[in-house]
Amino acid sequence: MPFDDDPFADTSPWDEPSAAEPETPKEQPVTTPTTAATTPAPFKIGFTAKAGGDYGAEWLTPSVYGHTAQETATRGVELLTAMKEAGLIELNAKFAQYTREKYQGGAGSTPKRFENGKVVATGNATSSDYTCEHGQRTFKDGGSWAAYFCGGRGLDKPQQCPPLWRQKDGSFRAK
Repeated sequence: MPFDDDPFADTSPWDEPSAAEPETPKEQPVTTPTTAATTPAPFKIGFTAKAGGDYGAEWLTPSVYGHTAQETATRGVELLTAMKEAGLIELNAKFAQYTREKYQGGAGSTPKRFENGKVVATGNATSSDYTCEHGQRTFKDGGSWAAYFCGGRGLDKPQQCPPLWRQKDGSFRAK
């Protein structure tokens, strides 16, 4: 009796079958892996849960994947619901508060804001000296050059004030 037929039989799986009892190969079911199980999920939803108005606030960035848009959306609902019910959102807020209380600050740490697709520092030690009729000027340092640009967001170039360029003596003025 072959091993595959009865795992609790008194025979060893290594015993040779007797001549009187020819072993017939047992048919194994043919299983074809499904496409969903063998390919990466083509759909992804990334969620950003941001708890503050600036870019230094705590963030949660969970993601879900699925093989169909509907599956991905359903998983997204399940994930956000589970995060809420498990207390992950509150725990993240407490962790962020704890971290802020322990943070001593580093050299050059300044508040940040998002501008033109980049996170930029909102302040500079001397930036209060550089304003224009449109507000606080934006400082940009290109290494070999530096300038304060017009504070008018969304204005067309002709409407902007001229930039103040860094001079050899370290001061800034329009050309």
